[in-house]
Amino acid sequence: MGGVSGIVASGVPVVVFVVAQAIFGNLVGSIAAAVGSAIAVAIWRFTRGDAVQPALSGLLGVAVCAFIAWRTGEAKGFFLLGIWTSLAYGGVFLVSVLVRRPLVGVIWHLVNGEGQDWRHDKRVLRGYDLASLAWVVVFGARFVVQRWLYDSVYAETWLGWVRLAMGVPLAAAAALVTIWAIRRSRRTAAAR
Repeated sequence: MGGVSGIVASGVPVVVFVVAQAIFGNLVGSIAAAVGSAIAVAIWRFTRGDAVQPALSGLLGVAVCAFIAWRTGEAKGFFLLGIWTSLAYGGVFLVSVLVRRPLVGVIWHLVNGEGQDWRHDKRVLRGYDLASLAWVVVFGARFVVQRWLYDSVYAETWLGWVRLAMGVPLAAAAALVTIWAIRRSRRTAAAR
């Protein structure tokens, strides 16, 4: 929902943390670099006139991740919140499909003020089910792989890089399924 600038804004602190940790191997320095970049991104968003809430949310998220890493004393702690958040998001999307209110459709029609009548059309509902399940797969894969890495001997070396690799590319794949479902919904609504 934040568009390209939102993707960049949310990704910069993670990239900075991963690169700083890989180059310098200093936890406090990596945390400082990530928090500093999050502050810079927030200032950048403010000066552009972007919405304040996403910038503050992003800054808060990075601060929480940094605090967890500092408290655990390990770089892998920086990714712990994201790992468990993936599980929560995946669970919410899955439950939405099981209760016949796929979250992709609910959000799309809520944001656009179109009501929830779309749920009565089985073809539209099926499309939104598939789109929501695509997000379940993305969040589930992120949780399973990153949680396994967190507990493995590879955590300090690979967890950050895997987090980056499973970020935008997987989200883009799920977004394509989401776009397909929304277009299908539009065509079905226009044909009525």
